Amino acid sequence: MALLNRVHLNGLRAVETVARLGSLAAAATELNVSASAVSQQVKRTEKQLGQALFERTAAGLVPTEFGKTFTGRLGAGFRELTQAVAMADEASACTLVVSVAPAFASKWLLPRLSRHFSRHPNVLLRIDASARIADLDHSDIDIAIRLGDGKWPEGDAELLLAQEVFPVCAPSIAAKLRTIEDLAQTCAITDERAMINWESWFEAAGVEPVTFQKGARFTDPMLCLESAIAGHGVMLAWQLLTADALADGRLVAPFGVRAQSGLGYWLVTSATKHESRKVRDFKIWIREEIEATMAKFRALDSAA
Repeated sequence: MALLNRVHLNGLRAVETVARLGSLAAAATELNVSASAVSQQVKRTEKQLGQALFERTAAGLVPTEFGKTFTGRLGAGFRELTQAVAMADEASACTLVVSVAPAFASKWLLPRLSRHFSRHPNVLLRIDASARIADLDHSDIDIAIRLGDGKWPEGDAELLLAQEVFPVCAPSIAAKLRTIEDLAQTCAITDERAMINWESWFEAAGVEPVTFQKGARFTDPMLCLESAIAGHGVMLAWQLLTADALADGRLVAPFGVRAQSGLGYWLVTSATKHESRKVRDFKIWIREEIEATMAKFRALDSAA
C-alpha cells in the first residue's frame, strides 16, 4: 500500500479512463473535467511512475507495452472499487430508517415488525427511537412517525390516526369505578410531558372535572403505562399506546368515553427527497396494521 502514496488517485483514474475510452476528449466527458486537465493528470502520473504509459501520435494517445499491462491492472482495480461502492449503495437502498418516539416503538410498533419482515424480507429496518424531531433533509432517515398536530414545516405530513384520549386502569381498579365521580377516590398517574389533559375528557363525558388523589408522576408515557398496569391508579391514555394491554386484559377503559385530543400520529417524509418504493411499501403496511388495531378497539366497544 505504501507504493500508492507516491501516485495520486485522480491521476490513476485519468490514465485508466483514457486507456479504456481511447481519447482525452472521451475521458474528459466521463470525468467531467477539461481535456487539458486530463492530459496534465496523465503526464503527472507518468512522471510519478517514471514510466511512459502512452505514445503521443497523430491519432492520439496509444498505450505503450508497459501502459497496456499497467492500465489493464488499473481497470481491474477500479472495477473492484466500483463494486465495493455499489455494495454500500445497495445496503443503503435496502435499509429503511424509521424515526419514531420510544413509547410508540416499544408499545405498538415493535410487536408488529415481524409482519413487515415477512412481507418485505429484502428490506432491513433500522428504528431510530428518539423523541427529537428528525432532520429528514440532511440525514439517512427515510420516514418519521410523530405525535402532534401535523405542522412540520420541514417535511410532508400524512395523518396516520387521529388520537382519542380516555382513562385506563387495571381491572382491579376498574371494578371499583361505577361512576365517573368515583375517580375522585383514585390516584391519577401523570405524564409530566404529555400534550393531553383531563379537562377535554371530562368535557366529552359531560361532567364536571373531579379532583384525583395524588398519584405517581413520570416523564415518560411508557412508565405511566406500566404504573397503570401495576394497579397504581388511572392514566389518561390514547389508542396506540394502550392497544395491546387493552386487548389482552391487562388494562380496562372503564367508561367507554373518548375525547378528541386534537393530536394524531403522522407519517412525515422529506419535502425535497423522492419517495422511494420502500417508503411507499412501509406506508401501506403500517396503515393496514393501524386498521387491524382499530378493529380490535371497535370489537372491545361492542363487547362492552
